[in-house]
Amino acid sequence: MKKIKFIYLKNSFILGILFFATLSCEREISDDVAFATFPNTAEVFIDGFSGGLNYFPFSGTKMDAFTVDAKESYKGEASMRFDVPNEGDPDGAFAGAIFRLTSERDLTGYDALTFWAKATQPGKINEIGFGISSDTEKKFGVSMLNVQLTTNWKKYIIPIPDATKLIAEKGMFWYAEGPENGNGYTFWIDELKFEKLGTIAQPRPSILNGVDLVEQSFIGLGLTLTDLTQTFNTASGINQTVTAAPSYFTFKSSDVEVARVSELGIVSVVGAGTAKITATLGNVAAKGSLTINSIGKFTLAPVPTLSAANVISIFSNPYTNRPVEYYNGYWEFSTTLGSDDININGDDIIKYTNLNFVGIQFTKPTIDISQMTHFHIDIQVIDAIPAGGFVTVKLQDIGADNTFGGSDDTAGEIKYTSTTLIAGSWVSIDVPLTSFSGLTTKANLAQVVLVSDATIKNILVDNIYFHK
Repeated sequence: MKKIKFIYLKNSFILGILFFATLSCEREISDDVAFATFPNTAEVFIDGFSGGLNYFPFSGTKMDAFTVDAKESYKGEASMRFDVPNEGDPDGAFAGAIFRLTSERDLTGYDALTFWAKATQPGKINEIGFGISSDTEKKFGVSMLNVQLTTNWKKYIIPIPDATKLIAEKGMFWYAEGPENGNGYTFWIDELKFEKLGTIAQPRPSILNGVDLVEQSFIGLGLTLTDLTQTFNTASGINQTVTAAPSYFTFKSSDVEVARVSELGIVSVVGAGTAKITATLGNVAAKGSLTINSIGKFTLAPVPTLSAANVISIFSNPYTNRPVEYYNGYWEFSTTLGSDDININGDDIIKYTNLNFVGIQFTKPTIDISQMTHFHIDIQVIDAIPAGGFVTVKLQDIGADNTFGGSDDTAGEIKYTSTTLIAGSWVSIDVPLTSFSGLTTKANLAQVVLVSDATIKNILVDNIYFHK
């Protein structure tokens, strides 16, 4: 399986920066003025680039992954050739780039981007799409995920979520692909163009994976609507789903005095009460919603006052934190979502949802807490605590061999129930390390693990540190 996880939209572009200026003056506009429109050229690559189209690789890619191949084509005299590197290739970890125009096109007359493709071996292109022309110009970005290639030429269709939005678009095409099972390979694309197929039908937009979510929240918290998709039925009868940028959608809050939502799908909680966030794409209601139950003003965890000289911090704003590999490793069988993803008035807070167990890991390097005497963590249970609900805090030391599962591993844990935890309030847990029975070595601490077995599902965490 592929080992590279890309976050393409955050990558910088290596080649080219366009500068342009617009002159303006204050004049009254006549009703007879005819505003300029952009060309509606359909072709992107037909034996060569269409006019004004340029290639811009993503940072970290194999820079020469793309070439024009005059020996292989589906039709005509040439095709686009993409050479995906092997895992560990010093010239680049993956193949990926955008093909953007120097000036805009009007794509409102089309309903899909189509192309023919084949590969030297079966493989799945991680992402492929259009509507992205730079780090900042991706308002109407579209991607199709895990596109299955074969060794024979096959036509592919990427539906446009809402063509009325594409009045002036520069991003004609983009792709990102890594090695298959560690090995590179080659694929070709030909006859790349926008089309009006007339067979793209039955739109079914969706937000949040089509799920109706309910979140308890508070004033000042920002949430982002994710998993935005549009699904169409094609002429073959196959349902084709694409990931669509937030700007294709129109979002609505049932109570803007509680929660407001921007064009980019960012929800801001501004008051106490309940608000439901819904969306439409075109004239079709999107499946899925987000209901915000806001408790109002949020109280931050107590600010630590210990001297930094006496503290080893894992997660706490007042201190310099030691290097952490992750705050959520998404381990097998873990259902826990979230990590260090909330900032309230400058204070970073970890929010874990759907908690059963989660690990905070630091092995590069491990941490020597042998001179520390106490462990501290602030926990707030968001929902009511059910009978039998608990959160267990476990500390794991992996010994001098720096390996999990070795003979020198030790661990200790403490279980906290409703006698300690309070729903809706911060509880500061500060306990001697000697309370963690079984933790007999402390020079190579590697993990802090939280376990609830899903009895308590939603918590906030802050100020995780050791002290003396």
